[in-house]
Amino acid sequence: MEAAAGEELVPPMPPRLREGTPIWSKLMKSRDNLIAGWTQDCFERKVFDFSILNQRYIVCNDAASVREVFLEKNANFDLKSPQMRRALEPLLGDGLFVSDGDLWRQRREACAPSLRSEHLPNYVKQMVATTNEMAGDWLSRDNETIDVLEEMAHLTARIIGRTVFGDDTPDDEARQVVTGFSHYIRSIEQMDIASSLGLPALARITNPFGALKGRRAASTIHDVIDRIISRYRDAGISERNTLLAHFLAPDGPGSNTADPGVTSCPFSDLAARNEAIVMFMAGHETTANTLTWAWYLLAAAPHHRARLQAEVDAVLGDNEPTLEDVNRLHFTRAVIEETLRLYPPVPVLSRQAREDDTIIGKPVKAGDIILVVPWLLHRHDKHWEAPNAFRPERFVAPAKRPDRFVYVPFSVGHRVCLGQRFGLTEAVLCLAMLARRFELDLSPGHEVEVSCRLTLRPEGGLPMMMKSRQSEERG
Repeated sequence: MEAAAGEELVPPMPPRLREGTPIWSKLMKSRDNLIAGWTQDCFERKVFDFSILNQRYIVCNDAASVREVFLEKNANFDLKSPQMRRALEPLLGDGLFVSDGDLWRQRREACAPSLRSEHLPNYVKQMVATTNEMAGDWLSRDNETIDVLEEMAHLTARIIGRTVFGDDTPDDEARQVVTGFSHYIRSIEQMDIASSLGLPALARITNPFGALKGRRAASTIHDVIDRIISRYRDAGISERNTLLAHFLAPDGPGSNTADPGVTSCPFSDLAARNEAIVMFMAGHETTANTLTWAWYLLAAAPHHRARLQAEVDAVLGDNEPTLEDVNRLHFTRAVIEETLRLYPPVPVLSRQAREDDTIIGKPVKAGDIILVVPWLLHRHDKHWEAPNAFRPERFVAPAKRPDRFVYVPFSVGHRVCLGQRFGLTEAVLCLAMLARRFELDLSPGHEVEVSCRLTLRPEGGLPMMMKSRQSEERG
């Protein structure tokens, strides 16, 4: 799909179900694709609820309700839903993304120092060096067709390996992590039918073959992170300001526990591995998906691509980018932010009520599942003009910034993503550096489909034809 000259691009999305579609049909659609079970009216309503047998769901679909759940009443709505926990625990264990309560607070406090803003300039240097390596590789493959999803996944995996862990992750290990994440996401059953119905655990319906593949994929990722930790142990913990060095330092957070038998509290090697995988998932998987969608959108909207190229040429020229340059790439950042609006990497955020409560006056019972759905919020007919269209200018001054409880690609409130600035900087920098030297076009005949089991990505990857802009100028 490509927008004709002067036309606005409306990129692909799953077809919306008709109002009145039976709940069983919605459930089965959602099991195959987490964003495919919504009807058109869901993109127009505020707070609404539905039940599947014994389980009640409440969808918070406006700024006031999202604010209550994620900020004002977070203490009662901080539990991840049972479906989300079961989907992620085989991979993340008790990592930050699925933990709650005191353990979550301890882990978040321990993770925060390595992602502070003062470390960002050093991280940018590693991002630049790693992206330059990919640009060199692409130049040797000029005019080839590449899978952009795979390429962006390798790029972001290398960046995370070098910045957050301070480890020059070999290509084969990065490839194992990328492949492992892809296999894990394909294998998990995001919609646990028994949990959705409110049935007891003994009634849980599982796919043994999918579960086995998921465990194997998780084991592959665990092995890679264990090797990184082992290299740290062998070399001795350094003074580097990295996440892993902070976790494993002799005077780090794990040394504060009074009970030497406690290993699930920060930071045994196992706890460090769990948090490292959380950071890998947050900094690799989601950023790779965002960059992939951005390349697609730019190729499908050539006038926006031309504007981005002009900005990149003017701001960067032939110089190595710095953090200050990233802050001057206003339209490039707007492309990333609009990409995050249209294709939020994690399009469904779920919580479970601890106790009876209310959400903007609506009664809530303990055990109810609360859904905040970026896929709905970001395409809501009442919150956005032309919500399904690709309009980067929404995020360029003097346009008014969207309400932070309606635009939630990194969540919001107490559990907002720690790596938000890191991820935005990484995405803007990688896109700008590669767009300065290359132009990517859609492979003829390839139909892009939107898939979501855990994160939102193009089904089956994204084949695109790569061409250096230098060769285009010569031609």
